[in-house]
Amino acid sequence: MLQFGYKSRVVDIGDIPLGGENPIRIQSMTSTNTMDTKATVEQSIRMIEAGCEYVRITAPGVKEAENLHVIKNELRKRGFNTPLIADIHYLPKAALIAARFVEKVRINPGNYVDRKRGKLSFSESEYNAEIDKIRERIKPLVEVCKQNGTAMRIGSNHGSLSERILLRYGDTPQGMVESALEFVHICEDFGYQDLVLSMKASNVKVMVQANRLLVHRMKELNIDYPIHLGVTEAGDAEDGRIKSAAGIGPLLIDGIGDTIRVSLTEDPEFEIPVALQLKKFETRRGTDVVTTSRPVSYDPTNYLRRKSGKVHHIGQDQPPVVVMNTSKDSGYTKGFEPDYLFIEDDNLLQNRVQQNVSVHPVVINSTLELKEAVQTVMQNSVLVFNLTENNKQEEVRTWFGYLSEKNVALPVILRKNYGTLPGNELLINASVDFSSFLVDGLLDGIWIQSDTVLSKELSELSFGILQASGSRISKTEYIACPSCGRTQFNIQNTLQVIKSKTSHLKGLKIGVMGCCVNGPGEMADADYGYVGAGKGKITLYRRQKIVKQGVQESVAVDELIRIIKTDGNWKKE
Repeated sequence: MLQFGYKSRVVDIGDIPLGGENPIRIQSMTSTNTMDTKATVEQSIRMIEAGCEYVRITAPGVKEAENLHVIKNELRKRGFNTPLIADIHYLPKAALIAARFVEKVRINPGNYVDRKRGKLSFSESEYNAEIDKIRERIKPLVEVCKQNGTAMRIGSNHGSLSERILLRYGDTPQGMVESALEFVHICEDFGYQDLVLSMKASNVKVMVQANRLLVHRMKELNIDYPIHLGVTEAGDAEDGRIKSAAGIGPLLIDGIGDTIRVSLTEDPEFEIPVALQLKKFETRRGTDVVTTSRPVSYDPTNYLRRKSGKVHHIGQDQPPVVVMNTSKDSGYTKGFEPDYLFIEDDNLLQNRVQQNVSVHPVVINSTLELKEAVQTVMQNSVLVFNLTENNKQEEVRTWFGYLSEKNVALPVILRKNYGTLPGNELLINASVDFSSFLVDGLLDGIWIQSDTVLSKELSELSFGILQASGSRISKTEYIACPSCGRTQFNIQNTLQVIKSKTSHLKGLKIGVMGCCVNGPGEMADADYGYVGAGKGKITLYRRQKIVKQGVQESVAVDELIRIIKTDGNWKKE
């Protein structure tokens, strides 16, 4: 039995307190140039009117930090008192200025203080000496925050950990957590505790594991800071929404998270409705912990797929299958056809390609049914766990615990019928429901049902959820940032152009990033990268290495494709 759920302390951010028993707060970030006061103010208002409770604005330099005061005054003149957050990266001086004007500053330990110098190791004394340097450099910011009642978010990003942290912990959830905790300890030494922590990654499994580990470590240390949730560089459209829901939703169900930001490569006001849908999954308010039954060998901070037997094409080390009901609406999209179709009259799951291959589904609706099935079920059968309004997430999880205790290795497919739920809500709900089990390696298949949404669309959604959770790759994956004031090209249009020309490259990961601040790090596991390097200039990457710098934006997409072709990774459409 493991305990999840986390009741944080309250941190005041302007007039909107965060944490404790307060509701989960919604935030987003402007994509305008911070020096364009009019555009930034107007976009901020659109965000606020859509439901944004905290507005984050980039401050890459001193002049942008100073202009935050102008932006804030203009918003106040127009009757908007929404707290502002300054996004700080490399310049401590910008942070010192911004902290005097805004209600909260965000810093990233990996690129705020530590610099990469190509070192291959750190002795214990060198390691501690680096922490002492951090202490010296961050003290002025802490003092300004204390004087002005400014909160601070310490944001560890998977792709931008410092050289020192990487050498000790690797590019891991543990490294993310320990990087943030170093700053926490320093701030506490200075008597400052108005802190919010975040563990962000574009890899959903890493993001979930890092936040769970953060809660575990904070409980060990007897500290209780609020947690900001988000999946970085999620992309746009359905894929971006699925990926965001796949990372944020499972943590909310675990009782983890105080504020959320959905990062889409779209205008920020379109992020808010998705965040509001996700907010409905919060389970923590007013409780200290959520007690959760999990499999005996389960480790919430390390992914390990459940060991199941193989029944034809289902289970063992095979990727999770997609199941659909047989229906009259044919015409599945090529590459997104379901693996199995349910033949209701025969109660069989028939392989869509090899129709002579079928398996018997044993549907489980209760713990009693599971116990009876375990005693009588045939070895060539698969279990279908029904997730319903009555059989909620936690009860279904106890069924996996029971299988583990009894050493039953039958494959498990999760099924849920969403009835007449509209497609946009179904997309978010299904992404959360199924990813909550997929990120823990518990499923051998997923089966989404609807009374109104076409099977073609349900099948595409199923493959999208499997891809977002890292369970099965069926298409090109795009790691794309949401843009901000640092971006000097139209990233939304560029992403669409790149997608239109490369969407047939199944299994390839392509990063499309606005700038070099988090770009190269956050797309570290991408095969290729397209990163803004100044006005009209692009840097192209192969994995983590620069292939070409200073490429004119007008030819950069073609140059990216040329590199992919030269590497032999281009496939015919």
